[in-house]
Amino acid sequence: MDTALPAAADPALGEVVVSRDEIAQRVANLGAEITADYEGRAPLLVGVLKGAFVFMADLSRAIDLPVECDFMAVSSYGAATKTSGVVRIVKDLDLDLTDRHVIVVEDIIDSGLTLQYLRRNLLARGPASLEVCALLLREGQQKGGELGLRYVGFSIPPEFVIGYGLDVGERYRNLPEVRVFRGTP
Repeated sequence: MDTALPAAADPALGEVVVSRDEIAQRVANLGAEITADYEGRAPLLVGVLKGAFVFMADLSRAIDLPVECDFMAVSSYGAATKTSGVVRIVKDLDLDLTDRHVIVVEDIIDSGLTLQYLRRNLLARGPASLEVCALLLREGQQKGGELGLRYVGFSIPPEFVIGYGLDVGERYRNLPEVRVFRGTP
């Protein structure tokens, strides 16, 4: 028997950090920036699963250029709310990156360790260019090194958040906004 509470009554849902309307406006702005920056080129969007799938879907529609999409799945969290610091590729890309203009699409940047690993891995595949577009940057959590964040949606406080693709234990990805998680994983 399913004992899930309606979203409005779920005590694990904390305050809204980024609203649905704020997300929609910022995604439209990011799409316009990318369209201007990549005029005459067809960027390849590389979504980092699973968290970036909602953001990448909206972002790809906001870019007024031909785009291609591919996905990678990496793991550094498991079921925890803090990164383990160990990154592993769970699903690799299907497309060749050689001479392509690649934009890595991330849901959230915490420590930056996953992104540093991905950048090294993807740069070794010979793209013409490699940029990063992250919906969220958790303030004060990065552990040095160059992150190469060309496009950032929002800087947020260092709290664990859910919604708009972000989850805890595979739950809450479908929330239309980003909220603080107040429960236990």
